[in-house]
Amino acid sequence: MKQIPSLLCLALLCTSISCQALPSETQQATVRDELKTWHKVTLSFEGPESSENATPNPFTDYRLDVTFTHAASGKSYTVPGYYAADGNAGHTSADSGNIWRVHFAPDTVGKWTYEARFLGGPNIAISEAIESGKGIAFNGTTGSLNIEASDKTGRDNRAKGRLQYVGGHYLRFAGNGEYFLKQGADAPENFLAYEEFDGDFKSDGIKDQLVKEWAAHERDWKPGDPTWGDGRGKDIIGAVNYLASEGLNAVSFLTFNIEGDDRNVFPYTNYKERARMDCSKLDQWEIVFEHADQLGMFLHFKTQETENERLLDDGDTGPQRRLYYRELVARFGHHLALNWNLGEENGIWGGKRHHKGNSQSTEQRQAMAQWFYDNDPYRHHLVIHNGQSGDDLLGDKSKLTGFSLQTNKADFSNVPKSVARYIKSSAEAGRPWAVACDEPGDASFAIRPDNDKANSHEDGRRNALWGCLMNQGYGSEYYFGYKAAHSDLTCIDYRSRDQWWDYCRYALEFFSHNQVAIWDMRAAHNLSSNNDSWCLAQDGEAYLIYLKNGGSTQLDLSKASGDYTVHWFNPRTGGKLIDGKSLKGGISASIGKAPSEVDQDWVVLVRK
Repeated sequence: MKQIPSLLCLALLCTSISCQALPSETQQATVRDELKTWHKVTLSFEGPESSENATPNPFTDYRLDVTFTHAASGKSYTVPGYYAADGNAGHTSADSGNIWRVHFAPDTVGKWTYEARFLGGPNIAISEAIESGKGIAFNGTTGSLNIEASDKTGRDNRAKGRLQYVGGHYLRFAGNGEYFLKQGADAPENFLAYEEFDGDFKSDGIKDQLVKEWAAHERDWKPGDPTWGDGRGKDIIGAVNYLASEGLNAVSFLTFNIEGDDRNVFPYTNYKERARMDCSKLDQWEIVFEHADQLGMFLHFKTQETENERLLDDGDTGPQRRLYYRELVARFGHHLALNWNLGEENGIWGGKRHHKGNSQSTEQRQAMAQWFYDNDPYRHHLVIHNGQSGDDLLGDKSKLTGFSLQTNKADFSNVPKSVARYIKSSAEAGRPWAVACDEPGDASFAIRPDNDKANSHEDGRRNALWGCLMNQGYGSEYYFGYKAAHSDLTCIDYRSRDQWWDYCRYALEFFSHNQVAIWDMRAAHNLSSNNDSWCLAQDGEAYLIYLKNGGSTQLDLSKASGDYTVHWFNPRTGGKLIDGKSLKGGISASIGKAPSEVDQDWVVLVRK
């Protein structure tokens, strides 16, 4: 295996790092703008020579944590690190080496100091008593970073900062204060079951027929985009490019489905392993995730499929689960827009097919949430996908900051009421959740391909897309049913829903182009007289109405004052607002008729 030059402290993605108490300084040339706010800054250290199969186990018996402290403000983050083989495993496929690595995403300009803690000892990486570990190798190494402001613009998440839960129903970017509305792909769940990733999952005889090539998206790869090894990865990078080109901003994937529907996605060296990670495969995942981050994509980490609920530690947050979570946070927690989903369809099995006979308990779900709260230095958005009710996790019953909804109606008709239910119940419990509908529709079809769409596009637009947004959900990801072509397991071409993605883009453009602050609005459906409409209100300033089946409505402005203008937006074609009539506050008045196709759905913005 190829080894990178010997070093005691390597700054792989930094241009200005001073290391202290070291006999020499070595740094690898890289892009200068990495030493900027919100950019990924990678520090690598030379430690004990090891391998994925070595004894001591490099994943359990060594522990790297680096504390970064901002000199002026005193704020600090303690970030977990990981074993990185030769430091270039994504390209070399190395399984051995002596490089240990940490990623940091600084949020403030100025000088940051760091101190590395590197401990050895049996199971020290997952121990809750780290004082039992012994400082070895580069333990105690210190240094500093001089961080400048990010120079990124546009969709790139580095232009916006870290996406955060801010105590309400919508997430907000910490850098520019922008709120986030989500539209993206929930399927295929086995997005990462890709043939050009390293690992024996492709040939272990376990559902190998579901391994993906993503060849339909090779044409979407562009010169300058990343690859790995000998030019691998163009197809899956192209798939992410395509989603972004359609104006979408979210992609979803399982990271652990060993006993699930696909069974090809897991971080380990093989299907039966639970304590040793595949360094090169995980580095290749990171290449895809980093590219997605720079395209402004939200990364939906679904950390386990329902069939796996009790595969690790019988469902407890024990040694196996803590190691798995620690590796996720260490390798991918620096990304700016993401959520950790504790479980896809969590609780759905209820003893029907599960190898342990039942699903995780409330206490086990609470413990998973607590682990992320305690160990993710960035406190990313934390959700769970409903198999059973989430009521046992509301308020101070858990550290969740949101909910990931699944529904089961072919016409998506239960999306609005399901979203509204968790918006209301979470607010009443004292911690308003940010709720997304991440698997709307039925299991059979949901959002069907364009060439066989039946009513799915029409019903999906009305009930799933706008039904979620108009009930204070922050957005949706869309499921592809198992009876349709390019299904949740077999999809290898996102263009199969090309027409559907247009509706999603139009919705996002409506809010961004017209500066509609939906996050400042409340549910006020009673202000609209049309029973097939929803209404949100920023009282006295703006009102948003969705006419599901066209027609008109009376808008109650009896408690408002001033003059208002009606604007019409076509959710089927997008485009600019079309000005309508004027209204006066103090009365209830008709908003008038749509500019055309009066029996179709319309979005109406009424502004002071």
